[in-house]
Amino acid sequence: MLQLRRNQHEFRVEMMPLIDVVFLLLTFFIYAMVLMVRAELLPVQMQEFASGIPATPEPVMAITLDEHGDLFLNREPIELDDVVGRLQEAVRENPETAIYLAAAAEGETDRLPVFLELYDRLAFAGLNIKLVGRPSDEVDESPAPE
Repeated sequence: MLQLRRNQHEFRVEMMPLIDVVFLLLTFFIYAMVLMVRAELLPVQMQEFASGIPATPEPVMAITLDEHGDLFLNREPIELDDVVGRLQEAVRENPETAIYLAAAAEGETDRLPVFLELYDRLAFAGLNIKLVGRPSDEVDESPAPE
């Protein structure tokens, strides 16, 4: 009778597929953390509301004055004469639009005349402007002026 020989291979555990799966999971969780909305709340049991609606971010128009004295509207270069018209159009389309005004802390040129002219035009147009800056290291405990 003819006997077949079978080679008895030793049992092996391959690590490469396991490492691939671990890196895939790691990538997924890092990506999920980047997209997570962060809210600073105390850990309390919150009440459910039948009238609740999901939070949606408000539309924003950001004006930036860089260190060279150039103006940008939502990261696009813009001339001083065109700013008010574009902002009024955005507010007309959506009255909830917030307007932020930011200026670089240091500059190569005197940007104060441009800043004052821009602020004056925005205020005269009746637009609600919010100035943006860095938080101060020192906290002032005195009450805000009324």
